[in-house]
Amino acid sequence: MTSYQIVPTVQPVAAGPERGPSKTDVSEETQKLNGDGAREELFLSPLPPQTKVYRRRWLMLIIFVLVSMSSAFQWIQFSIITNLIMKYYNVDSTTVDWTSLVYMVTYVRIACDALNGRFWNGFGSWIKVLGAAPDLFYVALIGQTVTAMSQVFILGVPPNVAAVWFGAEQVSSACSIGVFGNQLGVALGFFLPPMMVQDHENIEDIGADLKRMFYIVAGTCTAFFLLVLVAFQAKPPLPPNAARAAPQSAEPVTYYQSIKTIVTNRNYILLLITYGINAGVFYAMSTLLNQTVLKHFPGEEENAGRIGLTIVVCGMLGSVVCGIVLDKTHKFRETTLVVYGLAVAGMVAYTFTFELQYIVVTFVTAGAVGFFMTGYLPVGFEFAAELTYPEPEVTSSGLLNASAQVFGIVFTIMGGWLLNSYGDLVCNGILSAALFVGAVLTFFIRSDLRRQRANQMEALRLNEPP
Repeated sequence: MTSYQIVPTVQPVAAGPERGPSKTDVSEETQKLNGDGAREELFLSPLPPQTKVYRRRWLMLIIFVLVSMSSAFQWIQFSIITNLIMKYYNVDSTTVDWTSLVYMVTYVRIACDALNGRFWNGFGSWIKVLGAAPDLFYVALIGQTVTAMSQVFILGVPPNVAAVWFGAEQVSSACSIGVFGNQLGVALGFFLPPMMVQDHENIEDIGADLKRMFYIVAGTCTAFFLLVLVAFQAKPPLPPNAARAAPQSAEPVTYYQSIKTIVTNRNYILLLITYGINAGVFYAMSTLLNQTVLKHFPGEEENAGRIGLTIVVCGMLGSVVCGIVLDKTHKFRETTLVVYGLAVAGMVAYTFTFELQYIVVTFVTAGAVGFFMTGYLPVGFEFAAELTYPEPEVTSSGLLNASAQVFGIVFTIMGGWLLNSYGDLVCNGILSAALFVGAVLTFFIRSDLRRQRANQMEALRLNEPP
């Protein structure tokens, strides 16, 4: 809503015949006579939109990071100990892969706010506690499916939290920190399960380890749900920047109208495909990591988890670095091209260094893949927000995540089959080729930075003399 201020100007009343006010006079000014016979004109002048950056924005971001972390941890907690899950539940590797795939399959656009998302995350984690018996794998999978449903709220939120709470000079960094929460959860998902669930000779001991892990996760998710209930706020009273404060259309835009507008944007469609390829390759690589490492280094379950941890920790660093680069340079297309190209190079190196049989080298190449492949994710979110402004960030990021899930399903199923049939060299080689195709398509995305232009135009308007 636009506010107005009254700006008075004083003019002498000219002698002459009276005339009635014109439509222009009536529409642009309010006139009255003062005590000296002068006419005072009261012009309506628009006030600058009120903006304010609140200190509690960091609390909102921290809460989101925590709840995102708890969901992401559960995505990978079964796959990183695939061999132990197979042994305890007496299932094959493809069945275990579905504990990861279910996170991708259940990513559908449903109405799900922060409160509901946190509830289902916690509820699903308690169902898994009930599935900690050798003959109840289906119960654990049901719990995993319920937990996966909560990600509909979580995955697309970082750019929205950043745009709603943070100023223009911090929005990319805030988005990167939001993505950081997801990556922190994946890192813990790689690192903790191999330490918490050991390869015992006695099946009951494996079950005891699993149950303890399930209880810890369920308790943590419940605590985060209560934190959201008490402290989370969807948006501040005043917007944080000029683009957010700019007058919006009087007609509310529905979600489907927003999608219709976005899918006609050629640059966004290219980004949708390239983002999906990048994230899909990462999902497949992460899901199959335990099986790939154990093919070359038998008995190294914990090192498989540490390699996964290395991938994600380097990725978190990459996310933050890329966010800072975007805030400083606003070179979205250039940053995207460089990061994507280096992700391809890292994936090729990762593919071939397994043949060297030096696990230290695998740690290094896996870290390079994580830095650039994961570092690309917040860049993609922010680039999408720029290309589709003024459409809601949740819509553009939600479609990106849907694309990631589709490609993740395809690459994980295909990769699992290639890994079992032809080995990891062919599997990772195909994933590298897919990533190269994504890099080529990225080259054709134009740098149409609509949100940046809106901020610049609003700043110019506010600096104009009255």
